[in-house]
Amino acid sequence: MFSIGIFSKINRITTKTLRYYDEIGLLKPEHVDDFTGYRYYTSQQLPKLHKIITLKQMGLSLDEIKEVINNPITIEVFLKLKEQDILKNIIAEKAKLLQIRSYLSSMKGEKYSMYNAIIKELPKVIVASMRQVIPSYHALYELCPNVMAKEMERVGCICDTPNYCFNIYHDGEYKEKDIDVEICEAITELKENTDILKFKTIEAVPTAVCVLHKGSYATIGSAYSFAFKWIEDNEYEVIDNPRESYIDGIWNKDKEEDWLTEVQVPVKRKDK
Repeated sequence: MFSIGIFSKINRITTKTLRYYDEIGLLKPEHVDDFTGYRYYTSQQLPKLHKIITLKQMGLSLDEIKEVINNPITIEVFLKLKEQDILKNIIAEKAKLLQIRSYLSSMKGEKYSMYNAIIKELPKVIVASMRQVIPSYHALYELCPNVMAKEMERVGCICDTPNYCFNIYHDGEYKEKDIDVEICEAITELKENTDILKFKTIEAVPTAVCVLHKGSYATIGSAYSFAFKWIEDNEYEVIDNPRESYIDGIWNKDKEEDWLTEVQVPVKRKDK
């Protein structure tokens, strides 16, 4: 028999761990001295301990290991579940690595240094929408307050909270003229369609690359360039038309340099 100290040295495992394994019934000593309380182990227990150590190194919890030890038939189930868990973690860690490299790369170039990208979900919303092909971004200044807002007020629309006003660009890319745009305002309930407004529910977007742009809409093309480069560099692919969410603008800021817009691009991971 080996004392707990010798047994721990043989297996490079602490006596504290061995005592804990005893307490939870995972590996009990072969003998406990009635007088001293000293624990003793045998060489026949080495294979069982090695199995415990192996399963622990593979990432199984002690509860899972105890189940496997008591019911060997379950080992394949637990290992397959752990395999799936590890694969998910590898994908997640690879995504973090790509983001780190993309961020470091952006720090080296003046063109993209003002932007950062985040991944988030876009909520499911009920919207009042108006779709038109407009000659330029400046046409939005006329359409939003003078056409869409007045029609929403006429039919009794109530804006949702928090406010979510955004445009969907059906061209699928940034354009400076002849822009196919759908102006959307999140509201609390559906209404009957009018000649100007259409009402619908837009489903949630599980994954979107989002980039904040501060300043005039005339320079927002740089935010799009950054977003699409980031998407490519980080192994995503675009799955729907991009949006612009308006946080601050002409309605609450006096200076264009204080306008704040979020470019939102629905994406998914590229299939490997």
